[in-house]
Amino acid sequence: MIFMPRRRARVTTLAALPVAALTLAACTSGSGPGSAASSSSGSSAATETGARVANVTITAAKGCTADATTLAAGGVTFKVTNKDATAVSEIELLSGERIIGEKENLPAGFSGEFAVTVTAGAYTLYCPGAATERSPIKVTGLSTSTNGDSTVAAALAAATKNYATYVNTQVAALLVAAKKLDATLHGSSLTAAQAAYMESRPFYEKIEPVAESFVNGKDNLDADIDVRIGDTTFAQWRGFHRIEYGLFKMRSLAGLAGFGDKLVADVGRLVQKTSGLRYQPTELANGAQELLDEVASSKITGEEEAYSGIDLLDFANNDEGAEQAFAQLQPALAKIDATLATTIQTRFTALDKLVDSYRTGANPSGFKLYNELTQADKVALAAAVKAVAEPLSQVGSKVANA
Repeated sequence: MIFMPRRRARVTTLAALPVAALTLAACTSGSGPGSAASSSSGSSAATETGARVANVTITAAKGCTADATTLAAGGVTFKVTNKDATAVSEIELLSGERIIGEKENLPAGFSGEFAVTVTAGAYTLYCPGAATERSPIKVTGLSTSTNGDSTVAAALAAATKNYATYVNTQVAALLVAAKKLDATLHGSSLTAAQAAYMESRPFYEKIEPVAESFVNGKDNLDADIDVRIGDTTFAQWRGFHRIEYGLFKMRSLAGLAGFGDKLVADVGRLVQKTSGLRYQPTELANGAQELLDEVASSKITGEEEAYSGIDLLDFANNDEGAEQAFAQLQPALAKIDATLATTIQTRFTALDKLVDSYRTGANPSGFKLYNELTQADKVALAAAVKAVAEPLSQVGSKVANA
């Protein structure tokens, strides 16, 4: 199972963003296994069986073109350059309709990379909006370790097992919280429903990349649970943020019971889909990176919780989810690259401390509301996220062939 997300289309007013957030969006990795804020290599890998690097060029005329279309099983790095395709801003690697790796924030003129661990089979490079959107990738052979360190392999195996337990715990708690929220929507207390909404958000924010990976054509589980009005029509709007709109914008329970029922059903689907799933180490690394990208793209900007203003609650739980994924990998990463492991942990600690400074008992969410933040606050938060995201973007490639 792969839990890389299909990100929701979002419209951001750049003038409203702090400078550091703009830098983060443009220069750090986007979502996708091991995506890194680095330029694509100018050299080309041979198009042959056994290649472990594919240089991908995105152009307006041809779409996504990889110079290596047959790759060896195991750790594979995709180095991507968008030369001039203004309609394209991301690239995904699909297994069937499941996203197993992607790189976002790739407007024309930008480069980046992502790493995945893949087994033999047929895959698809997908560039939404390109002249040719899909092209085949074939993976052959058996996965092999590049360093032969059995202690690293054991640590990585433990990491994926422990992370699966963490995800299952959070998803189970999300279902309990969704049912509680639904019950309040069938009741008469607006205050109780608002509190239940706030209580339910953390569980989803910690594991959002898992839900975002379940996309099959028009069936998008993340959209069912967490879509915002900018990404759909009002008539089709559902999930958490439709409920948020009713509770905090309209300040009414009218008509919300049906949305609560559907949310419970959709979270139940998430429970079923995540039960028994197995993860790759690159998925943990990329999921951690994706959660920080979520912070940069919507929490720092105040777009996520537009009506409730509890963006910092979501921010804190994206941060926690990212740190939990990293923590599972840390013992193995310490053997692979001790300096990188220490750097990331130190920067996570600094980010945690900064987020904690915004805690308050004055709001039921436990944090200051977004409208209480100054521009200096937003810049400081963006800089702290960027400080973690930059070294964290290297972890996927580090563990891909460990």
